[in-house]
Amino acid sequence: MRKIIHLNYDWKYLADFREEFIDTGFDDSGFETVMLPHANIETPYNNFSDKLLQFKSCYRRRLKIGEKDQGKRVILHFEGVMAYALVYLNGQIICEHKGGYTPFKCDITGQINYGGDNLLVVMVDSTERPDIPPFGHVVDYLTYGGMYREVWIELVSEIYIENMFVKTRDVLAESKKLDIGLYMKNHTGQSHKLNLQFSLLKDDREVLAFGCEKQLTEGNVAVLDVMQAVREVLLWDNICPNLYDLIAEIKMNNRIVDRFTVRFGFREARFRSDGFYLNGRRMKLRGLNRHQAFPYVGYAMPKSAQYKDAEILKNELGVNVVRLSHYPQSKHFLDRCDELGLLVFEEIPGWQHIGDAEWQDVAVKNVEEMIKRDWNRPSIILWGVRINESQDNDEFYKKTNNIAKALDDTRQTGGVRNFAGSHLFEDVYTYNDFIHRGGDKALCVPRAVTKKKVPYLVTEHNGHMFPTKKFDNEAGRVEHCLRHLKVLESMYSAPDISGAIGWCMFDYNTHKDFGSGDGICYHGVTDMFRIPKEAAAVYASQQDGRPVLEVASSMDIGEREAGKLDTVYVFTNCDYLKLYKNGVYIGTYYPAREVFAHVPHPPVIITDFIGDLIEKNEAMTPKDAGHAKKILYAIMKYGDKELPLRYKIRMLRLMLKYRMSLQKAVSTFAPYVTNWGCESLEYEFEGYIDHKAVIKVKKGPFSSGDLLVVPDKDGLFEDETYDVCRVVIKHTDESGNTLTYSNEAVSLEIEGEGEIIGPKNIALIGGSRAFWVKSTGKKGNVKVTIRSDRFEPKIVEFKVEKK
Repeated sequence: MRKIIHLNYDWKYLADFREEFIDTGFDDSGFETVMLPHANIETPYNNFSDKLLQFKSCYRRRLKIGEKDQGKRVILHFEGVMAYALVYLNGQIICEHKGGYTPFKCDITGQINYGGDNLLVVMVDSTERPDIPPFGHVVDYLTYGGMYREVWIELVSEIYIENMFVKTRDVLAESKKLDIGLYMKNHTGQSHKLNLQFSLLKDDREVLAFGCEKQLTEGNVAVLDVMQAVREVLLWDNICPNLYDLIAEIKMNNRIVDRFTVRFGFREARFRSDGFYLNGRRMKLRGLNRHQAFPYVGYAMPKSAQYKDAEILKNELGVNVVRLSHYPQSKHFLDRCDELGLLVFEEIPGWQHIGDAEWQDVAVKNVEEMIKRDWNRPSIILWGVRINESQDNDEFYKKTNNIAKALDDTRQTGGVRNFAGSHLFEDVYTYNDFIHRGGDKALCVPRAVTKKKVPYLVTEHNGHMFPTKKFDNEAGRVEHCLRHLKVLESMYSAPDISGAIGWCMFDYNTHKDFGSGDGICYHGVTDMFRIPKEAAAVYASQQDGRPVLEVASSMDIGEREAGKLDTVYVFTNCDYLKLYKNGVYIGTYYPAREVFAHVPHPPVIITDFIGDLIEKNEAMTPKDAGHAKKILYAIMKYGDKELPLRYKIRMLRLMLKYRMSLQKAVSTFAPYVTNWGCESLEYEFEGYIDHKAVIKVKKGPFSSGDLLVVPDKDGLFEDETYDVCRVVIKHTDESGNTLTYSNEAVSLEIEGEGEIIGPKNIALIGGSRAFWVKSTGKKGNVKVTIRSDRFEPKIVEFKVEKK
């Protein structure tokens, strides 16, 4: 039977590499002891050179394989090393790998010293080499460096299952089919008759058991195919992501020699010229692009952080699809997508540039490595087999597409381009559409791009067209919202657009050629710490799972042109809103379906903040109060110097009728729109679903505030690797609103078995910020104290547990 040994602790690391480091007798006591995932260097938040990351480094680790395991194959697995790895065992080169986004493995059976000490050394070249995608020209993101994913050893028998691909066929029929491909290794040098036994499980309960006999040839590699009918199973979809485990066992002479398990789902995903269909149900894809980067440590984050990103996308941002831009990402992120029902478009590494023949060979290999790692995942609905936004290269792209089809005939292929009329060898024309500049035209007509009738998916929009910082002024932040909303509206209105995937989930570090001059692209609907900007609510409000109500205004006139509180957008999935001013009911407002007719949940657009207050307070007739309100809004719109004549005449009539001087009229009515001099001013927005109040938001002048500290969880759990937890800090007012322009300075103090990732003295950005706490490989307790000059200290405590 196979056994797994995880190798993620107790590595020795140095940010340098020399040949003497591979010597088994070399004294590495001067090296740093690190855990995987590991970044070759921690970076600042912004304003640093990409050259900081580009160097060769050395990882060393001692390991032992017991004498009782002699006779087993020893397979060494690397999940991801950026960007080139040269692996040594006991001073000898055993394998190498080009590319940082796909896994690789080495069979070290012949080089291992059973029962004795072994030295594993990995030279990691994190320079941007022109023979490895995505390098060779400019790249709009950082690739970081280091052994940033997990490493483990598998001990297997001489005959073992290297991989298993479970294809589900005829899933919409009563009798479905399991088409199982077993990828076998046979190191015995003889042919064998195998007894194969399979168990299909749902939540650890056996649904079906079956078996067969197969002849295994004496060759080293073989593929065995098994077909089995199955009934009464549940389909996987984005709402009910039903998952199954298939266990395959090899029996020889009534003895189990290997067992292999995969998780999968029964589902059918098809792009057609009239849209996307999941299990025969037409649905619109609404999503965001994701990089896998985090502040300070780049790609090097463990399972729980990867899980959290998937949860933010599905549960908080309410999207149903994510594009892995522009490379295969963490297996843990994909595991969580499978569990949540979050659809995935996965693509090979690259950004605009196509290199020479050697470079292309690596890219072709990336297709194979990507698909063989992830082909059992029901969340993945499309393979990306082109280099993002590259020019046509027919010979190259015929090859990448054909390899994908040969490996997996159940999924369609796509390839992201940014120009019309591109040569199409894939199944889906996937296109980055940046035509929207704030006007009426939000997306191109698909046929104008594709030049023929084919399935069509928008894979990027917005992003660099309107970079938005969390601390930009209110008008800019609202425009950011509207640009995303207009694209979604256009997508939902077009039956031949399968969906639209916005650029992007969060801000990210980039090369000097891009970004805002500080090394950050502020293209996200959240910041680098995954804290939402207002535009996040555009996506979140389209879901039905939880009430959302985001008032895209502080309601402060000083944030507005000429002090005009004239239009406020509320992004919500509520049926309607009630607005109160200082506790007095103003009006009931409904989603603006006349403006945004196609999105599931249009925003509520409020233009009247007076209601019938003039009628109630000023003893006016309803008709006269209505005229007074129109005059006030006209003054707000045109200014008193440019007021149209019809409003001047109405105003004069009211002044005469109610015997008001100009000074009295101004003093009487101005507070309704300027709110100057009010003792207090509080707006309350109350959201209703099915005529029940489900959510409230209050906006008012600042009188007191505090730091709100919220950890994502209350414990750290170490399994194959260390664990992390994000802690969010917000400077809020008494109603819980984040104070957008606060840059409060805070210091972080940590005690116990934990570390702070990044600096311990930070300033809030746009009123909020987050940090991650990291376990250190030991059980115990962690206490973090957050201090500032203005507020009482806040304490967060964690318990660290180990498997």
